[in-house]
Amino acid sequence: MNRKTLTLMILALILLFAMPVFAEGEEAAPNFGWLSILPPLVAIVLAFATKQVLLSLFLGVFLGATMLNGWNPFLGFLRSFDEYMVGSLADTWDAAIMIFLLSIGGMVGVINKMGGTIAVADALSKKVKNSKTAQLFTWILGVLVFFDDYANTLIVGPTMRPITDKMNVSKEKLSFLIDSTSAPVTGLALISTWVGYQVGVIRNVYQSMGIQENYFGIFVKSIPYSYYCIFALVLSLLTILMQREYGPMYEAEKRAKTTGKIIADGAKPMSSDEITKMEIRRDIKYKASNAIVPIVALIVAAFIGLWYNGYLLTEEAVDPFTMEGLRICFGNADSSMVLLWASMFSSILAMIMGVAQKIMTMGEAFDSWVDGAKSMVMACMILLLAWSLGTVTKSVGTANFLVQVVSNKLPFAILPVIVFTISAIISFATGTAWGTMAIVTPLAIPLAFGFVEVGGDPHMVIVTISAVLSGAIFGDHCSPISDTTIMSSMASGSDHLDHVKTQLPYALTAAVIGGICYLIAGFMGAHPAIVLLIGAAMVYGVLKFYGKSVKMEDLKKETAK
Repeated sequence: MNRKTLTLMILALILLFAMPVFAEGEEAAPNFGWLSILPPLVAIVLAFATKQVLLSLFLGVFLGATMLNGWNPFLGFLRSFDEYMVGSLADTWDAAIMIFLLSIGGMVGVINKMGGTIAVADALSKKVKNSKTAQLFTWILGVLVFFDDYANTLIVGPTMRPITDKMNVSKEKLSFLIDSTSAPVTGLALISTWVGYQVGVIRNVYQSMGIQENYFGIFVKSIPYSYYCIFALVLSLLTILMQREYGPMYEAEKRAKTTGKIIADGAKPMSSDEITKMEIRRDIKYKASNAIVPIVALIVAAFIGLWYNGYLLTEEAVDPFTMEGLRICFGNADSSMVLLWASMFSSILAMIMGVAQKIMTMGEAFDSWVDGAKSMVMACMILLLAWSLGTVTKSVGTANFLVQVVSNKLPFAILPVIVFTISAIISFATGTAWGTMAIVTPLAIPLAFGFVEVGGDPHMVIVTISAVLSGAIFGDHCSPISDTTIMSSMASGSDHLDHVKTQLPYALTAAVIGGICYLIAGFMGAHPAIVLLIGAAMVYGVLKFYGKSVKMEDLKKETAK
């Protein structure tokens, strides 16, 4: 059965299933039971089966909208556009992120036109001698840009892409490194745009239970138990240091190193070729500062903006120059608007630099910015549909249903691993870590306190909280409908499904090892440092005994067999 036939069969089944036989146009009941998992399931399965991400996401939105409108496919089709897609565009957060993406693309376009990208690549190539060091630089930069996952992805990708391309690092591996150092890092950082939300979710549950605590302190205590985030970082680093890969990633790296093909034949890169085909002046001296200054300006502007904006939006009295005050300011900041302002500032700065050096006219600067922004259009469309699907899954009650299925069957002895698994499944199905945290945390914390009341270890509450946060990041890290996963593909210029396919075995490895560590923590109550060492040893063991070497000399031997 070929791919087209399979697609048509699935479409036919969807349309048959969605016929208005259950109702006559009235709004459907909010409780769909098992049917609530269909919209994200259809989108994910079709995406992998057809490699048509846009179509698959839209069909997921369409099916959900049809369900919510009395199983009427005509109304479902209309509501897919006017309610869910337009609704996402009308959301100020989503709209700001869209413009942020376009602006980042525009800035990269101007930098490229000035030859800044070439200059940086040439400068780093003196230090980056091979694929290993190129990947290591990418990982380190990803860890250093810790304050926001979006900023992380869109700074690290454009900065390192020319270097990794030159060193024959596959697009799949680059996107994996970018993705692995975005949400996992931001979720662990003491100061980031995520911390305020995570602390806020914890605070709301505790206050609803009439418990007063140092909520930020609770979050800090949970960090050593955020096994998935930690092991995702450890695994990505060890693949670089050990030069070993497994699964589809091994094939991708083997292809890139032995043939020079950094992207697979027939792949559909997330970014268009406006930037790569842009005509660059050859009669000028390329300066690395033409790339470094706008990028550093973006980082500094974003950092200061998050701090200042958060301070303005903080209702309580706070000293913004203390570590605690800094954390509170970052947590309360409107990161979407700040990133928008920072990206526009750095874009304008790049254009001014180009004009001031007489590399381009103002008209050419704007044209370069527009060409760069065009490279982000596909990513913006996919993000729009992913957000729309997220709204649909919330409306049909996907996450709530998954929680209800298992919430009454939780054995207290294995509470952390069960909570972690539930959070991981929900976040993967919905593509949202924050939504998962908001849904699961109010259920998990009371369950943990119930365990304490019958004689359990009080520290299990902290472990359970970390299980929610860590499990939620799993989906944000690797779900094909997650915004950061999409942006990682875009920032690296990778085919989105190739990125997901190669990354997923690694994400599952970190998740399984994290689950085992939650079992150890739950049953044995071992010190977190000991559990982390055990987990890190398991990560090393997987790469050592299951992974294959991607050193050039070993690949030549493998090819010769």
